[in-house]
Amino acid sequence: MCNMETLSINTVYCGDSVSLMEQIAPNSIALSFWSPPYFLGKDYEEDATYDSWQNLLKSIIALHYNVLKPGGFLVINIADIISFQDENMPRIMGMNPTNRKCDVTKDMILKVQSDFPNYNRKQIASILNCSEQTIDRRMNGNNIRGGKYAAGTHIKLVGGNIENYAYDAGLFLYDKRVWKKDPAWANCKWTTNTLKSVSETEDLYIFWKPGEYIVNRERLTPNEWKEWGHRQIWEIPSVRINKEHPAMFPKKLAYRVIRLFTDERDVVLDPFLGSGTTAVAAIETNRNFIGIEIMERYAEIAKKNVKNAQQSQRLFSYS
Repeated sequence: MCNMETLSINTVYCGDSVSLMEQIAPNSIALSFWSPPYFLGKDYEEDATYDSWQNLLKSIIALHYNVLKPGGFLVINIADIISFQDENMPRIMGMNPTNRKCDVTKDMILKVQSDFPNYNRKQIASILNCSEQTIDRRMNGNNIRGGKYAAGTHIKLVGGNIENYAYDAGLFLYDKRVWKKDPAWANCKWTTNTLKSVSETEDLYIFWKPGEYIVNRERLTPNEWKEWGHRQIWEIPSVRINKEHPAMFPKKLAYRVIRLFTDERDVVLDPFLGSGTTAVAAIETNRNFIGIEIMERYAEIAKKNVKNAQQSQRLFSYS
């Protein structure tokens, strides 16, 4: 640490958070608010495995004990239920008769196989006047794609892992809030042909570094405190069009977290800055920030958004 240059506030850094967080001044961050990669195969996580993704979260969380002020908070926004393809899952999916374009059933196929035990799939399909793929689907499940067996979908809860990583780092779960967003991905591959619900919420896991902290309702107006300050469920529309980054969260979400857990001039950290939403919200609420983004193209977008927010804030201050 003694040979490292300390990261400056109000700056966007492009690089690996695991390395750069070691250069943040100890006990300097009042709030760290971020949303990590969700292990969904985005361009910034295309080589990740479930284990490497979890190791990343564990490493980043562990680094927070050193950089957070005593009494500081770490708030992680994440979808607690994640879905990903897993080669170890049974290759079976739910049958959806209403979506079938062919009325051939498994029993019909078995009857033909009984009558013509030496027939191959092509010959059976010819008798039943259907495609070979239909034969494959009825016999092996709906996750057949072009005659190839797709890996099954693994559903995982990740909140418990995050709590354990924080506890191992010396941080304690303080609270959990729920972001109620728009129903999303109604037609995505994780919900088609299943009984699974569409995603309508994400969770905010709030961890505390032991130390005296301030409970100041004057950070909010009386109406804000009544409407969302003490409420567990926050209803905030999701970002409609992710023009600048494929996984943006609304500025209003960052705005609420920052105002609830910090005072003006405090330092807010986001080690997964993306297009800069947390930094912009910090600027607009008169907080300082440190932002880290590993992808250069997103870091450049974040720098642009930060510069625009700083200019707007200066104009507002002069008016």
